[in-house]
Amino acid sequence: MPRPAPSTPPAPARKTPRARAPAQLTRSVGEPLWRQLVQSLRADILRGVYRVGTQLPTEDELAGKFAVSRHTVREALRQLRVDGLVSSRQGSGTTVMPPPPATHFNVHRVASIDELIAYATESRYVVERSELIDGRDPALELPAPGPWLQLQGFRYHQDQDPAQGDQPICWTEVFVAREYAGVERLMNRQRGPIWQLIEDMFGERLVEVEQTLRVCPVPAHVHAGLQLEAGASVVEVRRVYRTSRGQVAEVSVNLYPAEKFRFTMKLQRA
Repeated sequence: MPRPAPSTPPAPARKTPRARAPAQLTRSVGEPLWRQLVQSLRADILRGVYRVGTQLPTEDELAGKFAVSRHTVREALRQLRVDGLVSSRQGSGTTVMPPPPATHFNVHRVASIDELIAYATESRYVVERSELIDGRDPALELPAPGPWLQLQGFRYHQDQDPAQGDQPICWTEVFVAREYAGVERLMNRQRGPIWQLIEDMFGERLVEVEQTLRVCPVPAHVHAGLQLEAGASVVEVRRVYRTSRGQVAEVSVNLYPAEKFRFTMKLQRA
């Protein structure tokens, strides 16, 4: 009696690929979509998602990816061209350009909390000294007596080498509230801004950064490291970082050589 032929198992059903959801912009009230798109693309360029010499996606692709109109995409690309980050030619697309020489000292592009991440990621903070201090000294202008974790050092661009005598971007002094002082353990192992470490380690959410600029003489202990003459002018950029509970978690003080500092603010009629 002939044996029955072995049955062939049914072929596994093919999975239908899911459509990729459009990338999300913050869509903050009062901030135009094109400006939010600029911030997103600029952060990707600075992080190396789009490398120098490569092309950005087409206008149609960007419009679909971010669920915005082509007019919004064109405005964002126009601003990136003004910033010197991309170059566009008819029929050749949009190419990522090397950052202009002034980028090392130019913080005018930091216009949002997200862009502070990109700025800190593209630079390197070399901490020379750290200690717990009393915050009651009026010269420190700290919002509470503390104690505070104080970090001091110079910030360099990623392609700079302190051993070769490269001039640093700035002198940076950071004060971290005592309850978050544990971030010091990760300073040498993780890139990015210190306040992002606070969010990751302690589950906080920093929602506000107050920024103040003023011109002052370079402190005596800093002028040599910044390669400035004694008494030269520096631009002090002080930032106060607050959590969703209104608590100050960090204060940073950055001193930039005045002759290499530029600040630009664009105002638009509502």
